[in-house]
Formats: sequence, structure tokens, C-alpha cells
Amino acid sequence: MKPLWKVDQDAPHGTPFDPGAQHDVLIVGAGLTGLSTAVLLTRAGLDVVVVDAGDVAELSTGGNTGKLSLLQGQQLATIRRHHPAALVQAYVDANRAGMEWLTGFADSAGLSYTERTDHTYAQGPDGLEAVRAQHSAAREAGLPTRLLTAGELSTPFPVAGAVALDSQVTIDPVAVADALAKEFLAGGGTLHTGVRVTGAHALPEPRVETTAGPMFAEHIVLATGTPILDRGLYFSKVAGMRSYCVSFRVSGGVPEGTFISADGPTRSIRPVSAADGPADTAQLVVGGNGHPVGRSDGETAAIDDLVDWTRLHFPDAEETHRWSAQDYQSHNLIPFVGALPRGLGRIRIATGYAKWGLSNAPAAALRLTEEIIGTKRRERPSWMLRLGTRLTVPADLARGAVEGAKVAAAATKGWVEAETTPVPVPQPAEGEGVVANRGGRPVAISTVDGVTRAVSAVCTHLGGVLDWNDAECTWDCPLHASRFAADGTRIEGPALNDLPEVPRTVGGS
Repeated sequence: MKPLWKVDQDAPHGTPFDPGAQHDVLIVGAGLTGLSTAVLLTRAGLDVVVVDAGDVAELSTGGNTGKLSLLQGQQLATIRRHHPAALVQAYVDANRAGMEWLTGFADSAGLSYTERTDHTYAQGPDGLEAVRAQHSAAREAGLPTRLLTAGELSTPFPVAGAVALDSQVTIDPVAVADALAKEFLAGGGTLHTGVRVTGAHALPEPRVETTAGPMFAEHIVLATGTPILDRGLYFSKVAGMRSYCVSFRVSGGVPEGTFISADGPTRSIRPVSAADGPADTAQLVVGGNGHPVGRSDGETAAIDDLVDWTRLHFPDAEETHRWSAQDYQSHNLIPFVGALPRGLGRIRIATGYAKWGLSNAPAAALRLTEEIIGTKRRERPSWMLRLGTRLTVPADLARGAVEGAKVAAAATKGWVEAETTPVPVPQPAEGEGVVANRGGRPVAISTVDGVTRAVSAVCTHLGGVLDWNDAECTWDCPLHASRFAADGTRIEGPALNDLPEVPRTVGGS
């Protein structure tokens, strides 16, 4: 499944890898966080290298909806429910700084975008309280939101009411990433794509290990969605979420604004024009139906449900692309940005954007840059200082405990279910996968593109039993969101190693 934004992508190519090279800063990840940080540091005169196992905008950035908004669904109200107004204010200020930086970069790079009114809306009466709570939290944080009744909105889909914020932005996220990479390279930066980082160390000198050899730097930034190092236990402090998008060609009218529902099931609506995406006719992106990675009754069914909903309200909608993306959210919805524990101030991370990466990523880049170049604390914006001192309250601990219980339940369920399906098993049909038991060890068997493969069904991170993703044809871990291709190749998440291949046993063979 390929995102709409990647159809005609001409991503900048990396340079040949130079094992043992020394740089000022080494950034792992060529998404929006890594590339924004790289551009800022290169502008400051530092020697920077970016390394990615895939291409530019390979994962989350490439799967973004391209909605850049400070309203952000129910985000502000959810934070405010258990935290002081000052924390919400700092979060909004950080995202405003990120938004201003990104749009300023787009202007300087000649990238077009569209200003639109963003809405958090209620699909029915039960969602109106959440809409009002979001309005209250946004106004308290200084955002000029306004409440709208159903009669003030004209949409082809049901709306019982909404909170609106004008002058928000829609933009092509892959075009942004490509432009960042081009400026980075033009400014003397080094980009290595197709090179997987397998470890990072602060001692005896800061370095990363890769599949092509080691590299050295004074500072290391892990801009990898979730940290690929277990120190700090961030894999247990964030939850990996997967959500879906479908783009449509629509001959009739589409809403001029952007929308995301406050009540379930989640529906995110984003119009696409030639100014903010690769559209030659009126198009629409509809997203939603998110769930924890590896814990779904059917990924394809989730996408088909979005298609059915869209065709119900836009009868002439013609599907053009479908895709999914992965993001991580912390238990209190505030991103983790800064030095990694036991990294001696040389290894830094950024994670936990809760699906609002277009503003949180450049905000993280601004903060990481200030820390690396050594700006004095008193000279940094107040939002950096506020967000740099996390406040954990009982509700955060409770949400963490609930997620921990779900992880434990998923771990137990996976092993129990594997034991009930001993090998040999019938050969899976095309696009299907099954977990079976061989000698007390779960085996993942799938058929993709006519090839049936068998790999270990045990995640190489912490031993969770994997679940088959029938939309992406991947093996997904329900514990901490690592993902693997059908042949066992690691795709993303905290796992560092591929799944080992095992002898195939299907259909009695």
C-alpha cells in the first residue's frame, strides 16, 4: 500500500556509506524529525549525517495525512483533564513554534500549502461534551476557537456540532521531507539511505553500529519513531498506534475545511488540492479506525469500513490509494524529547507525537538543536523549559498501568493461541498468515506474492508472539509495536533484529 504523497516521489538519494567516518552529529531517521533537526544543525555550521534503513519519509512521515493544526482533535482537552493549564499552554506554544517553522521553511523552499479551518466535530449528541471540553482547553491556551452548531455547518456527513480554528494548514508531507533533504545536502550534510542502524553507544566514544559498519559523532539523535535503545524503557512509556487512510477522487464538492471526530469511530477528513498535494482533480483523504499495533480484528476490514463510510456520504467517490501509518503516544500525550538516560548527554531521542507530527516534529527539532549547540537554558523559549520538566500525575500512572496490563494480556494470549495450532497447517492463501506451534515455539507462516515462508513468530525485542496484518502483509508485535515483513525483515519499532527463518511445515510438507 503506497500513500498518495509517494506516487510521484523523487526522493533525494543518499551518498555511499563511509565506515568509520566521524561527524559532529549523527541522526538516525530521515523523517520529518530527523531532517528538520539536520537542517537546523547544518545551518548552525555543524557537520551532520543522517542515516536511514529506508528512503526519505519511509514510514510515519510518508503516511501522514498532511494536516498541520494546533486544534488537534481532543488532544488539548485530554491533557488539561489531568494537568495544569500551564502544561497545555506550553504544549500549544511548542506546536505553534513547530508550525511556524515548518510553514516558514515551506515558504523559503517554494512549497505551496493551503490555509483551512480545522474542526473537531461531534458525529452525534454524545460527542458534544468532548467538543465543548476541547473548545474550553483551547481558549484557555489562547487559541481563538469558536463553537459551531450543526446548522452552521454544511457537510455531507453527520455533524452535531464542532469547535473550529481558522488559519490551519494542509500540506504534502513527503514534499516537505524531500525539500528538507535537498537543503540539507546542499548545505553540506551527508545522507545515507538503505543502511540500518543496529545499536548506539555513548562509551568509550559516541558511535552507532550499522549493517555496513560503525560511524562516530559527538552527538547522536534517535529520530526513529520510538527509540531503538531500551535504556529509559521508553518502549513501555509510549503506545504504538496504527491508523488508516484512503484517498478518493470526487467529481462533486468536498469540504473546504479539515475535520476529525471527537466521538468514535474516528473519522478524519482532509481535502486535497493541487496546492497541498498531488491532485489533478478534487480529492479527499479519509482516515481513522486506529488501534494499538498488533491488536486488531482485521486491518483490511478497518480500511474497507472507511471506504464504505466515504461512499455513503460521497456516493461518486472513487478510491485511488490506501495506506496506514504508525505513531506513538505517551501516557500523558506530551512527547518525550531530549537526552536519553545513561547516554552521558550524547544520545538524544524524540518520540510520542500522538499522530500530530507535522507540528511536534519541528518543535522537537528546535529543542534538540538548542540542546546540542549548547544554548543557555535561560535563553531558551519558556515552552522548552516547561516541557523539559515532565510532571507525572496519578492519572498518567493509571494509564500506564492499564497499557501495561494490556501488554501482559497480549503476551499471554499470543503464546496460548499458538499452542492450539500445531504444525503442519494448511498452506495459507495469498495474503494470509497463521501462527502455529512447533515444539513449543510459535512459527509464523504466510503466503505473499505466491511465496510461502516460515519465520519465527517471536518478536526479537521482548518475545511477544506476532500477529498477522492482512492489510500490509506484515507480522506485528502486540506488545511494543515492532513490525516485520513476511520474510522476517525488521521494518520498525524497538526491535533491532530480523526474525530468523525456520523450516517450512505446511500441508504436511
